[in-house]
Amino acid sequence: MNMDSALKKLTRTMKALSDPSRVRILKYLQHRSGMCVCELTALLHISQPTVSKHLKLLEETGFVESSKEGLWVNYALARHPENPFAAAMLRELSSWLEEEPAIQEELVRAHRVRREVVTGRQSIPAT
Repeated sequence: MNMDSALKKLTRTMKALSDPSRVRILKYLQHRSGMCVCELTALLHISQPTVSKHLKLLEETGFVESSKEGLWVNYALARHPENPFAAAMLRELSSWLEEEPAIQEELVRAHRVRREVVTGRQSIPAT
């Protein structure tokens, strides 16, 4: 990786963390892997298209990965990010904001929100 491309990758990675909603998404996924857009929308109180745009940027920069499960697309923190800057930031993420009361309250809510309740339908098992 040459200096210009490394600098661009680092800048894009840091910009991905510059939005509070994206940082909150990463904290939710740190504590509860496999969340869908509807669950994150319910937690963040922002529109579904906005949550989807945040997830797209986080996925493009190597912070999250997605997997399809029947009707649902599940998001999780990237296990082995190709972006070395995202990998370094994810290693540090586990200790960030853990003691903040507001974050602790949100994490409790994150464990309670369920896609079936948010959408009003049950998951259909894949056959």
